[in-house]
Amino acid sequence: MRRVVYAADDPNPKMRGGAAALRGAGLEVTGGLLAAEARELNIGFFSRHERGRPWVRVKLGASLDGRTALADGSSQWITGEAARADAQLYRARSSVILTGSGTVLKDNPSLNVRIDGAVRQPLRAVLDTSLRVPPTARMYTLDGLATVFTASADEARIAALRQARVQIETVEKSAAGGLDLPAVMARLAALQANEIWVEAGARLAGALLTARLADELVIYLAPCMLGPQALPLAELPPLRHLSGRVHLRFLSAELIGVDLRIIARPDAGQA
Repeated sequence: MRRVVYAADDPNPKMRGGAAALRGAGLEVTGGLLAAEARELNIGFFSRHERGRPWVRVKLGASLDGRTALADGSSQWITGEAARADAQLYRARSSVILTGSGTVLKDNPSLNVRIDGAVRQPLRAVLDTSLRVPPTARMYTLDGLATVFTASADEARIAALRQARVQIETVEKSAAGGLDLPAVMARLAALQANEIWVEAGARLAGALLTARLADELVIYLAPCMLGPQALPLAELPPLRHLSGRVHLRFLSAELIGVDLRIIARPDAGQA
């Protein structure tokens, strides 16, 4: 008898029924083999169909005492070359590379995949509530697609960005004054983005953690210390009780060159 073995059921309801059709045609069908591994391999696809939002990874590079930059913003380079190359692999597997306007104005990053032989560039996206980032920003001028999420209705700035072939996505502000982050993620899911790679400052990292939208942290810890005046990993609201802290669980810790890469995810009850 002919036999078909598959790992996991397709979470897309439009694609279900294949196993039953094969059985109806007389084939032996077995499902569930390495299902957990298959979900992990396609974690963003499952997230988008089951939760209505992409899987969000937040990349953080820091000193051993959890500092990401000096007080004046200087941060190039805290981590080593191997860690930066490893981050490029995460960029390459992602649907979107996301940052905040503050990071673009300070660092003017490219936010592209710089790997020999790379054939696809993820969407480059910036959260820019009031359209502070000019159309000449490096991330807007490179090959590939670029999008800005904004709450601004400034017609002149919107026209200039569109002239630079930047896609405009308008979302509402949150009660705190920034962009509505769940709405941003819902829109990215509607654009069929599966995995989001976030490279941003402490404010956006903290906002994603606070909103429970950060599904995974990829932290590169460098063997150095910067002291208490340097900038933190994430800006979080002050706690009145220790029970309010962000609970994480470690998935792995591995040396990448001279740096330690830690991968952590929120506890199930915190996601």
